[in-house]
Amino acid sequence: MDFHKKVLIAGAGKSGICAARLLQKKGADIVFYDGKKDVDIDDLLSKLDSKENVSVVLGDVNDNILSDIDLMIISPGISVESEIAKKVGERNIPVWGEVELAYQCGAGHLAAITGTNGKTTTTSLVGEIFKDYTDNSYTVGNIGVPYTDVSDSLNDDSYIALEVSSFQLETIEEFHPHVSAVLNVTPDHLDRHHTMENYASVKLDICINQTEDDYIILNYDDPVTREMAKNPKVKAKVIFISRQEELKEGVYRKGDALYVKDGGEEKKVIDTDELILLGDHNIENYLAGIAIAYYMGIPMKNIVSVLKTFKGVEHRIEFVDEINGVTYYNDSKGTNPDAAIKGIQAMNRRTVLIGGGYDKGVPFDEWIKAFDGKVKKLILLGQTADIIADTAKKYGFEDIVFVESLAEAVKVSAEVAQAGEAVLLSPACASWGMFDNYEQRGDMFKEYVRQMKS
Repeated sequence: MDFHKKVLIAGAGKSGICAARLLQKKGADIVFYDGKKDVDIDDLLSKLDSKENVSVVLGDVNDNILSDIDLMIISPGISVESEIAKKVGERNIPVWGEVELAYQCGAGHLAAITGTNGKTTTTSLVGEIFKDYTDNSYTVGNIGVPYTDVSDSLNDDSYIALEVSSFQLETIEEFHPHVSAVLNVTPDHLDRHHTMENYASVKLDICINQTEDDYIILNYDDPVTREMAKNPKVKAKVIFISRQEELKEGVYRKGDALYVKDGGEEKKVIDTDELILLGDHNIENYLAGIAIAYYMGIPMKNIVSVLKTFKGVEHRIEFVDEINGVTYYNDSKGTNPDAAIKGIQAMNRRTVLIGGGYDKGVPFDEWIKAFDGKVKKLILLGQTADIIADTAKKYGFEDIVFVESLAEAVKVSAEVAQAGEAVLLSPACASWGMFDNYEQRGDMFKEYVRQMKS
């Protein structure tokens, strides 16, 4: 597809830069917009393949720059309710996200995965299965590599595993995966979506363009996703996964093994003792990965081969080191209470827990209740520290320390943790405000831990 148009790119981050590179190859003129006035323009332009036909606007939105815009690509970090999005919408200019742009410029067999939790692990698993099947495979999206960074390299034989967020699903138009998956829906990003109903509805938009020739994978054990099967948006064939129920059709755990039942025929996939990742949440990730790959047409031998070797993803209950008998775990990807609950549940010893961060407007009650005697001390930092502390005290947990930085949190944790115990970074909050992203937060945590050995 050629884009001999003038395209406004809102947001000068990684996704915006990759979108600009793709659009330049398609012949578009680029106008970068960022609300921050301190963006280094020379640094921004140096990341592009060419500086020709590129302009940059910072700060307030100038109506003049919208006069001849044909399309806007909006960063997932910028709300569709923002001033610039509203002004563009009023002019009936199409507003796409990076995912829609990549889809329209790309090709291949697409599997798209969303959900509040587990989507990075599941996408990584599916990507590894695709890679085992063909060298012409790509793992993209929120997992680290923008979809636009590879879309120009795709062909009809490519296999793509895409992690897609609710923010990205707000701006799809023709986006159409062959297999979609909604893993679960629990409270998150309510500052952006306002209600759980809105949040769930946006998640389900992943299937809005699918037909009866496609598949949607839904979690039967999650009441929200189970009900999605009845939603008028769903035209694809519904495939349920379950770790609790033996299904008439779908992918499920029965006893100590995982099974696929397709057309009434039950096929054993793998025994659970052959899997590396432990915990019920990872069983759900395995089941989803099996379902997605199977209905994408991947042979079972490739699926099983990867299941036996898959070690998970960085920043998700990641073992960092053992120092003086204390084990340190990085669960920086625990960016909401439900994800952080999984981190606590994975601990098999008394734990010093580091939490807090950006306030997304979600309650912390269930997270605190999940402490279940495991949490020895709660170290809090960031915008939500007081909110979390008040919630903890409501449930009788008083052993709380406030710190100003992650470095101080690691120092204090090392002082109070004893041999045989654990220190877990699982913030239950986003990283924004203190860090660029959860990856940076996790990397810094690991570095602070390792510095204690030097």
